Amino acid sequence: MMVCMRTFLLAGLFCTTLLQPLSAAWKAGLAKVNITPRETIFMAGYGSRTHPSEGVLADIYVKALALEDESGARAVLVTSELLGFPKNVGDVIASRAAAKYSLTRDRIALTSSHTHSAPVIGRMLWPAYEISAEQTAVIDRYTAWLINQTVDVIGAALKNLSPATLSFSQDTAGFAVNRRHAARRAWPGPVDQDVPVLAVRAPDGKLRAAVFGYACHATTLDINQISGDWPGFAQTELEKEHAGAEFLFVAGAGADANPLPRRKVELARTYGRVMALAVDNALAAKARPVAGPLRTAFEHVNLPFQTPPTRAELQARLSDPSVYTVRQAKLLLAQLDRDGKLPDQYPYPLQVWRFGKDLNLIIMGGEVVVDYALRFKAQYGWDTTWVAGYSNDVFAYIPSLRVLKEGGYEGGGAMVAYGQPAAFRPAVEEIVAESVDNLMRATEPAK
Repeated sequence: MMVCMRTFLLAGLFCTTLLQPLSAAWKAGLAKVNITPRETIFMAGYGSRTHPSEGVLADIYVKALALEDESGARAVLVTSELLGFPKNVGDVIASRAAAKYSLTRDRIALTSSHTHSAPVIGRMLWPAYEISAEQTAVIDRYTAWLINQTVDVIGAALKNLSPATLSFSQDTAGFAVNRRHAARRAWPGPVDQDVPVLAVRAPDGKLRAAVFGYACHATTLDINQISGDWPGFAQTELEKEHAGAEFLFVAGAGADANPLPRRKVELARTYGRVMALAVDNALAAKARPVAGPLRTAFEHVNLPFQTPPTRAELQARLSDPSVYTVRQAKLLLAQLDRDGKLPDQYPYPLQVWRFGKDLNLIIMGGEVVVDYALRFKAQYGWDTTWVAGYSNDVFAYIPSLRVLKEGGYEGGGAMVAYGQPAAFRPAVEEIVAESVDNLMRATEPAK
């Protein structure tokens, strides 16, 4: 069995274990900022796009939910209508917020809706796009501004802390379809149709906010207009129905799921309404109170790549008919010139938030396939476990062993667009599962 080197951040640094009764009272604070770009900008998610944005279909936002348990320990969940936070953006946000607000890394979670109608930020999926020097400058300006806005919204949420109660419930929605099965019928077609909802209420019972999730790509739209796609429309619909309450969306392990059918604005609005109905059903259902303490842990685990290409192999790829392969080869050759070698592993971020004995939030980096959600829910509890993907660093697809063996885009093909040197080794699923289990043990509630 492969042994992986890890940076396991525990006691007093990046893992907090608090011992207090389950009747812990909460404080919650909310804030949001409009991050709709102010200038025309290249949009993220589709390599087929050839020119920058052409207007705004709907504004996009970064939102923050700050939580404080009875001991005074704080954590902040950030949601965003972005394709994701790449490492060179997420690390800066987390380090600045940690220094400015005295938060350890395990208590900052940076999530995204993975909308394919948001701006490119940082250098995420760089080989997928043909971006001019002029547009690169626009992206850099927007990224710097986004970082400042996100750090500020974390602080605003912390500043707004006030007494609250938390509760958890779930419903289901059915528009997610396993896109691998849709493309190749012989492949299995698992999906996770749960809609988890964490409700935040004032002491008098008034709804202040709700965080909800679903495991499905936000790829209904491929037009060149900025929007949050169906998750954005769902949040807007819910905020119209529940005046004064904020709604925050966290994407699940839906890397191999698409909303189908798609490609029409009305379909995106329809899926938004379907999701809003599911959230309303969950809010109306008998919810389980969520007590503290909030125990948190964060780990970087090294996921091993298969054998990277040689310089000769990369130079040969410069003549490949695929423009994406050529761009990846150029990027890797530049990395080889700079560092003298290509990486043989990637520092993968994993995070766990455990709310007493009532809720396990497993927060995973990258584009996570559904097998992980189904595995962890079966292992840790279908009624108490919530798996989030696209968090902290979106740098590649995270295939299960099944998907890796099957191959295809999610099994390794997407490494070209992400600029990674090779697919992951077969040990990837077990390394991730073992690491999650270590984090779950580190945050286990006191008996």
